[in-house]
Amino acid sequence: MGSTELTQKPHAVCIPYPAQGHISPMLNLAKLLHHRGFHVTFVNTEYNHNRLLRSRGPASLDGLPSFQFRAIPDGLPPSNGDATQDIPALCQSTQKLCLPYFQDLLERLNEESATSGFPPVSCVVSDGGMSFTLDAAKAVGVPEVLFWTISACAFMGFAQYRSLIDKGLTPLKDASYLTNGYLDTIVDWIPGMRNIRLRDLPSFIRTTDPDDLMVDFCLVENERAKRASAIVLNTFDRLEHEVLDALKAMFPPIYTLGPLHLLTEQLPNNDTRSITCNLWKEELGCLEWLDSKPPGSVVYVNFGSITVMSPAQLVEFAWGLANSGQTFLWVIRPDLVVGDTAILPQEFSATTRERSLLASWCPQERVLSHPAVGGFLTHSGWNSTIESIAAGVPMACWPFFADQQTNCRYSCEGWGIGMEIDGDVKRDEVERQVRELMEGERGKEMNRKATEWKEMAREATRPSGSSFSNLDEVINKVLLLPRRD
Repeated sequence: MGSTELTQKPHAVCIPYPAQGHISPMLNLAKLLHHRGFHVTFVNTEYNHNRLLRSRGPASLDGLPSFQFRAIPDGLPPSNGDATQDIPALCQSTQKLCLPYFQDLLERLNEESATSGFPPVSCVVSDGGMSFTLDAAKAVGVPEVLFWTISACAFMGFAQYRSLIDKGLTPLKDASYLTNGYLDTIVDWIPGMRNIRLRDLPSFIRTTDPDDLMVDFCLVENERAKRASAIVLNTFDRLEHEVLDALKAMFPPIYTLGPLHLLTEQLPNNDTRSITCNLWKEELGCLEWLDSKPPGSVVYVNFGSITVMSPAQLVEFAWGLANSGQTFLWVIRPDLVVGDTAILPQEFSATTRERSLLASWCPQERVLSHPAVGGFLTHSGWNSTIESIAAGVPMACWPFFADQQTNCRYSCEGWGIGMEIDGDVKRDEVERQVRELMEGERGKEMNRKATEWKEMAREATRPSGSSFSNLDEVINKVLLLPRRD
């Protein structure tokens, strides 16, 4: 394929991993590229494309003359549900089955360019967990950036999986190693990370299976990451400078672009503001409810888009919140409880009716930045963590899986803005932690630190800041490279 003149409009194809926590930050990055003059094709899986149509309405994916949506199969059997798909099965299917669908899409976009109003594809921006796309980008001769939607510290944790296996630290010898103190083993050889225990590393290593699907998936994705033209992360330099310095010696050029939603908020009021990709319908009434509450008086509770819990755990959280005496806004997804509908005790509802609001989904960035919100009970997913940092809201953390344990450790021990709730959740601990978060001396200190990090996040995304400058650099030095012959 011949080279393209840079005077022609660039065309970025953006493809997130097919889960809400990956789609939202990729959409923010796509909007930033669109604002910088790129045509954008945003690629969802057919399953999520249909979910979006149901939650947002058909017009939500009409796009703009220079921002369009396409879909490819995910390789899994058809499903009519609105629940998040099984993560191990989804990882396996995308890694092994999606390349021909994506490569065919790139070729069709190039063929259609003569009549579609879109120029030929000039670059690919792919989720780090969808690195099969590297082969497709190479086939059509364009650069590819991998966007890892996790923290730098979690990315480093995943990058150590091969060494952890080679040193015999994983897989675990048997299930007793989950509870016998073994996970408290200090790992003191990881570059840029201090006082890290095995339990603080991304949780897929907590397996007894030498052929664990998720460990294998992570090994493949981390090795492929070295082939990218560049890697971008939704973080900022001052937050994770030590681990970022170490990562830069191990991988292709790394650019920090976070918090991405703060960069997106600075865009002029253009048409992309109407483009959203929420897989659940947002209940905007929660913002009006917050308007009626005093500053800093509400605990926001949300365990993200993937975390699930048992009915017993749901009840423990419910009574912990009720007994804390605090006002709270609790997001309870329809699929939050494993294999069942989330049903709360009638007594709980009667006890908390005057000081609580339950919702199935909400605009989280707007909720966290609302003056009434004073604390966040979270699963410590990276989107929730970086959005909480950007809003200056301290956290009580209940990590579930994957990178969440690493984010929790750094929030609590590294950044001083969180405290951890034990995985075996009990109502007394929830009550105590929520009260401390909202009223205690430790909560006040966490709030002070959160306010400091909030200012640093805003500094990074101002026109003179590191993340703002890095966006210019990754565009000019990587994404605008001409096609290779």
